[in-house]
Amino acid sequence: MGEAAKVAGQAKAVWLARAGIGCGLAAVLLLAAGAGLRGALVVAVGVVALALMAVGVWWALSRRGPLRWLGVLLAVAAPVGAVLLVVVTVGGGSWPWVLGAVALWAVGLLLSRAALRSARHTREMPEREVEAPRRPVLIMNPKSGGGKVAEFHLAERARELGAEVVLLDPEAHQDVTELAERAVADGADLLGVAGGDGTQALVAQVAARHGLPFLVISAGTRNHFALDLGLDRDDPARCLDALTDGVELRVDLGEVAGRAFVNNVSFGTYAEIVQNPEYRDAKAATVLAMLPDLLVGYTGAKLAAEAGGQRLERPQAVLVSNNPYDAGNLIEPGRRSRMDRGALGVLGVKVDGAAQAADLALRGTNAEGVTVLVGREVRVTADVPTIPVAVDGEALELEVPVRCVIRPGALRVRVPRDRPGTAVPVPALKWSRLAHLASGRTDANGGVQ
Repeated sequence: MGEAAKVAGQAKAVWLARAGIGCGLAAVLLLAAGAGLRGALVVAVGVVALALMAVGVWWALSRRGPLRWLGVLLAVAAPVGAVLLVVVTVGGGSWPWVLGAVALWAVGLLLSRAALRSARHTREMPEREVEAPRRPVLIMNPKSGGGKVAEFHLAERARELGAEVVLLDPEAHQDVTELAERAVADGADLLGVAGGDGTQALVAQVAARHGLPFLVISAGTRNHFALDLGLDRDDPARCLDALTDGVELRVDLGEVAGRAFVNNVSFGTYAEIVQNPEYRDAKAATVLAMLPDLLVGYTGAKLAAEAGGQRLERPQAVLVSNNPYDAGNLIEPGRRSRMDRGALGVLGVKVDGAAQAADLALRGTNAEGVTVLVGREVRVTADVPTIPVAVDGEALELEVPVRCVIRPGALRVRVPRDRPGTAVPVPALKWSRLAHLASGRTDANGGVQ
């Protein structure tokens, strides 16, 4: 981004922030002036409804049987009941003022998010021009993503483009690492995968070891790595365009106990869920069945995590990611707009009581029970000799201490020149950050602090 464009973008962000704050203040004044005490009642009802929703969500996740269903009912009924109560208690003459205040508040939120997004100078990962491969080898899992290899005719399309395709046998166990090493020994000058993130990580490690380019085909179920590379998840066949008209990105590769990971490594609650043999075939049902014991009556290993000179004691869950996530929640951590920052991201979750539980259910990764750390190395210890670990969704049991490291620029990723691209992350809305931006002060890089 040029200097002039950066200055213009910063000026735009400042005025958007001021407009957002102005709309918020105007909403409060309008409600106070037009609705009086009824306006205060609307605000109070809204706050209570949010709190009840948070409690309902927490019960739905952490309880079983009737109490779980009561939680679901509460999470749904709280906002409905709040609307009905407001309709009954607010007089007809106050409604225009209430609706006007709500509209102003909504516009203020939109402007505020736009301001914070404009102030974040996220640049695309640099591309490098490369020649087309002469002997590409692609490993494809026919079962991945519910059969996307067959649905999108990926094998046929790849062969038409001159690639050798190795189809995995769904009925037999095959060592993907061994297949990739054999391809390299036979002269492959590019390795690719149509499969889940776990399979991608295994082949990516071989490609990085031999300095070969790596091609990702978004044929998995969720395709987080492909998403953060800016690839098309709706049409995996478009990823094959990288064979004829591709560019190269240098991205980091995570490593835990000598094994590569492209997305993240999980410890604690989620890792124990993945260990369940029923998880692969019924993910949602297994999570719901195990969450109550893990969140409320967690009796697993007592973990501790260290990163960037900071230490997190006894979290229920730790997520270590290959580059930090920009924003998100506990179910969906978010996006990584850059995968070349040379750092691991750490999300630690520690809930000590109902108040923190409600805060966690309501605010996600912004809750007080969530700790965010960054470092080039993460060390996880426990009070037991081995702990369950989920590496890109694959269940493992590793000896403690478990050491996670980042390998900056270790992976050469071949991507299509024409692709959707990575999205500018939507930042968390923090009023202190917005007020700082509205004041016109910037950090050393010209962005909001």
